[in-house]
Amino acid sequence: MDAELELYAQQHSSFGHPLLDELLRTAYVRLLQPRMVCGATQAGLLSMLIKLSGAQRVLELGAYSGYSTIAMAMALEPVGGEIDSIECDAEMIHFLTPFVARSGCSERIHIHHGQALERMPALLAQHQYDLVYIDANKRQYPDYYQLLRKQLRPGAIILADNTLWDGKVTAPTNHHDLQLEGIQHFNELVAQDSNVEQLLLPLRDGLTIIRILSA
Repeated sequence: MDAELELYAQQHSSFGHPLLDELLRTAYVRLLQPRMVCGATQAGLLSMLIKLSGAQRVLELGAYSGYSTIAMAMALEPVGGEIDSIECDAEMIHFLTPFVARSGCSERIHIHHGQALERMPALLAQHQYDLVYIDANKRQYPDYYQLLRKQLRPGAIILADNTLWDGKVTAPTNHHDLQLEGIQHFNELVAQDSNVEQLLLPLRDGLTIIRILSA
């Protein structure tokens, strides 16, 4: 989608918030990889899915700028809804913290510093998550998925970002790209799992929506 058409789509969508607009502008000034911010269209979809599913507890693997974190927290019910977000980069936590504080829903957001695979077991043992958003280390996507499948109940939703990996998932490669291999392995795991239904959307860098049917 070209920039003009994408802008038109955003202008004709209800999702948006001045704080998130400010966060995005600040990301492009201060961060080395601002294109990693999920942006309004994808965040709007995450927000809509939370509202449609009635999710109360959300787990996010990889907060980065905090854009998706805040967007999802805003979609949660003011009473009872909470999001746990794991971020390994202390500098990114420093970046997102002021925006979380100003979001109006900071009491619903819990940021956990550390590696996702190290922090997930304790959180999954403590909480029953309705929705999980994966946007962390691509090499570990298969590990995240296998751990989540052991813990999440039927009806839970998993969303995985970057599952087309800049279109490289279908292109032959002559070099050892561990991130690409992680994404490809993850995509195959999901496709072969008969106990889920999934939809891989060609949105931005690829977004896979997975609904668990049975354990």
